[in-house]
Amino acid sequence: MNARSRQARAVDVLVVGAGPAGLAAAARLAAGGVGRVEVLEREPEGGGVPRFCGHPGFGADARGRGLDGPGYARRAVRAAVRAGAVLRTGVSVTGWAGPLALEATAPAGLETVAARAVVLATGARERARPARLLPGSRPRGVLTTGELHRTVALLGPRPERIGRRAVVVGGGPMAGHAVALLRRAGVAVAAVVCEEPCAAPGTAGVPVLRETVVAELTGRGRLAGVTVRDRDGRTRSVGCDTLVLTGDWVPEHELARAAGLPLAPATRAPLVDTALRTGVPGVFAAGGLLRGGAPAVRAAAEGRAVADAVRAHLDGRAHRSSGGARAAVGRRG
Repeated sequence: MNARSRQARAVDVLVVGAGPAGLAAAARLAAGGVGRVEVLEREPEGGGVPRFCGHPGFGADARGRGLDGPGYARRAVRAAVRAGAVLRTGVSVTGWAGPLALEATAPAGLETVAARAVVLATGARERARPARLLPGSRPRGVLTTGELHRTVALLGPRPERIGRRAVVVGGGPMAGHAVALLRRAGVAVAAVVCEEPCAAPGTAGVPVLRETVVAELTGRGRLAGVTVRDRDGRTRSVGCDTLVLTGDWVPEHELARAAGLPLAPATRAPLVDTALRTGVPGVFAAGGLLRGGAPAVRAAAEGRAVADAVRAHLDGRAHRSSGGARAAVGRRG
């Protein structure tokens, strides 16, 4: 397809990613009257990761009732649309056509969208088994937390879709959520394996193997167990047919890299200053792209903060901080 068949459009602010940060930024910008605010999302629905998180802990609605992930996602989408932002789903951003212009593939065809400011809110993903270099065969039954949530959300909490006995790798709230979800699906949890001397809230009744790593996967076709090794080098086998990998976040930074944005050496997230500005004027970053695994409410708060910075940029009030672009504060995990 040649360049003439690519539709060209212009907006005031283009937000890439309709997760908590992107939607919060879009809602605040649209409500502030900056002009046309458009959000591009490659998934068929907006809302980001919370769409698949059926557990509570996502704040409360106007009546004070607790929200689960899907409820939170629906509320965030409604807020952005009611404020006047345009949410376009099923649109994949594929590259850059200029410093503030993005190329995308939409259901209607190829397009180029130019903007006065761009907000990258593309989020993060958990590192999958190949990237973690876990030795052993390549059996079925190895999932990330995100894949587990999606499986339960789309197919229901059915053990035949997941497994009968699981080991969870990681610590902190993510491990606790995984344990709770597995239990709700009728899957027994044999152990939680944590490389650090970590806390593992929400894992009561489950052995927590601290300062221990998964050394090998066993099984052909389907996972049959894992070999774990503690800090003293001692190993033992744990039988399981499911392994859930939590944490170890990787930023969805493909667009940032394609734009030539400076990246933090440790996390590979875009470097930003205190106003969430990247190394390219008019391009901002927020949310999970900077801090994978951060709570949705925190990502949304950062989305509102980046909206204020974008407005200052559009109004000509922006100024580069004395330190220039820097890594966003906050540990990934």
